[in-house]
Amino acid sequence: MSSFLQIALDTPLRRVFDYRCPEGIDGARLQPGTRVRVPFGQRRLIGILLKTSTTSDVPAAKLKAAIEVLDDEPLFDPTSFELLCWAADYYRHPIGEVFAAALPVPLRTGATLDAQVERWRLTEQGMQEWQSLPARSSRLRGLAAAVAREAGSDELSTLSPTWRAGLRELESRGWVRHEIVAAESIAPTIEPVPGHDLSDLQRDAVDRILACYAEANSFRTFLLHGVTGSGKTEVYLRVIEKVIADNRQALVLVPEIALTPQLVERFQQRFQTRIAALHSQLTDAERLAAWRAARSGAARIVIGTRSAIFASLPHIGIIIVDEEHDPSYKQQEGFRYSARDLAIVRAQRHGIPVVLGSATPSLESLSRADKQPGSLLSLPTRAGNAKPPLVRVVDLRKHAGTDGISTPTMQAIKHHLERNGQVLLYLNRRGFAPVLFCPSCGWSAACRRCDARMTVHARANKLICHHCGQEESIHERCASCDSPVKPVGEGTERIEETVARLFPGVTTARIDRDSIRRKGELEATLAQIHDGSVRILIGTQMLTKGHHFPNVTLVVVLDADQGLFGTDFRAAERLAQNIVQVSGRAGRAERSGEVIIQTEFPEHPLLISLLQGGYSGFAAKALQEREHAHWPPFARLALLRAEAASMTHAMEFLHRARDIALQSGARGEQLRILGPVAAPMARRAGRYRAQLLLQAPSHAPLQKLMPHWLAQLEVLPQAKKVRWSIDIDPLELF
Repeated sequence: MSSFLQIALDTPLRRVFDYRCPEGIDGARLQPGTRVRVPFGQRRLIGILLKTSTTSDVPAAKLKAAIEVLDDEPLFDPTSFELLCWAADYYRHPIGEVFAAALPVPLRTGATLDAQVERWRLTEQGMQEWQSLPARSSRLRGLAAAVAREAGSDELSTLSPTWRAGLRELESRGWVRHEIVAAESIAPTIEPVPGHDLSDLQRDAVDRILACYAEANSFRTFLLHGVTGSGKTEVYLRVIEKVIADNRQALVLVPEIALTPQLVERFQQRFQTRIAALHSQLTDAERLAAWRAARSGAARIVIGTRSAIFASLPHIGIIIVDEEHDPSYKQQEGFRYSARDLAIVRAQRHGIPVVLGSATPSLESLSRADKQPGSLLSLPTRAGNAKPPLVRVVDLRKHAGTDGISTPTMQAIKHHLERNGQVLLYLNRRGFAPVLFCPSCGWSAACRRCDARMTVHARANKLICHHCGQEESIHERCASCDSPVKPVGEGTERIEETVARLFPGVTTARIDRDSIRRKGELEATLAQIHDGSVRILIGTQMLTKGHHFPNVTLVVVLDADQGLFGTDFRAAERLAQNIVQVSGRAGRAERSGEVIIQTEFPEHPLLISLLQGGYSGFAAKALQEREHAHWPPFARLALLRAEAASMTHAMEFLHRARDIALQSGARGEQLRILGPVAAPMARRAGRYRAQLLLQAPSHAPLQKLMPHWLAQLEVLPQAKKVRWSIDIDPLELF
């Protein structure tokens, strides 16, 4: 008998825990992936069984016995289970926390694996006889009529508080049959809407993906590079149509929660099948129901944000990652995984195609496609009769402006409004102004806990730090010289005020994290945009992702200079992506569109390459620069971060970490160590931050170093004074 269990527990410790089998249970019959309740100190925790063994490195007398096994079968299909184990190893994260991240909260706390609901059905005898009940038996007649129309428990309870007793009486007469069925087996009844005719390029993309899908063990990564409005979603739908017809499942990842409802709605219009949505705004019960539907196979389509990559889908046939370039796919806290990269690994392990779609693909995905002939699918033109927008640059050095809106831009807005078009103003900076400034002495309101300025929020009459959340009232006079102060610069709140002053009577809407807080607000605002009641739309990066505004004819990028001189090597790529994405909102339907880019650096090489060669031209040049500088995708990175109550403690830990790495042979061309240095924002939320960057031409040198190196870091005396983390393939160097 296998007497010992290796359990992964939701703790920050990079290890597994051995327990003896519960009394009377043969460990050899237990399957990896089942939940086990175990004693852990003074607590009882639920962990995941990794494997059973006849031996343990710990003496049996010192091992505690597990309390109970919660499941008769694993929570995960074998491939999903192996993917989670692989991810814990690749990203060097405690395996118990990895499994916890993959499960809904109720399953972590002991909820049953399969949900069941009660149903009552009329028997053949009941169908023939229930209407013969006398009129005085109104309660029983009402219950029988409700059962005849397949009413659920909620409706039955409104008919009678003693409905269960009434149904038992009908059951005793042989008129009603009681059933217990899986909740996920209930499918919607929606009349599907046919799709649009495909263009030749769309048809070619669909055919190439499906040709790969039809092959056995057909893993391949396709990059669907289509300009905004080119019909990428229709390609997804046609591919999924075939997958569903084969009784298999499709997993669709989206970067933002805001995109999930509208995408679910579009999919529901096309498919008469259950669709499960998985994202963080669901209640625990809703998330559990969706997870169960995916695992049981009842949900043929699963749409979700990054954590949906861990959903257990036993019949998966395709994975689609929409807006694959989006940084939201990388988790920045705790378990720092990339859902896009894990989608590729998962597809490879399942032997199925994965489709990465974007109008502005990441340089990593473009480089990968370049190395795999036939994997790039291009949609260079917009669907239907839609034309690309006319793009022009406004030099802010030559044109006067009013609170961020130049005179040529004001004239263009007026022109498009007169022609009954809608206008989108993009500024990726929320609040009223980024700085509260004293013209007399140069003082500015700084956060007391961060190396950052406080943002002015005029409507709330507050200064707010967007990094730590610190708030205080707005000062009317300088804290240094007592002179009057003023807000400098523009945020979306100030632009909204300016637009209201310049265009009185024109309805506007602002979409950012300050204005869209409650559930349903975004959907309500988008509905106003689509019905034409909102004429001018102001927003941040939330507006660049996947939204379709058919009546928007003018898009204005109010400040294109934010990312031109960023410290991060990816700053230029992200700026180009944002400009192209938001520009793509203009002229999506029959009406022609216009894009205005306001800048003080119209001669900047990034803007010139975008205007002359589009995103593809920019990307080609950017890839050359990355290759010369040995940055991803031509190198692999790992970032060791440390934060402490003092910068001295953080730097001491990182210097010691660097010494250990060098002693382990981490030097030369195979592995470079850069730093340690203070983070670009050295102090945040009262903590001092520093980092050490490891750079290698491939991932192998990093993986070779990591196990021994991290084990030594955990026992360093300096580690007790810091909070540290390792980030494999970091997306942000901050």
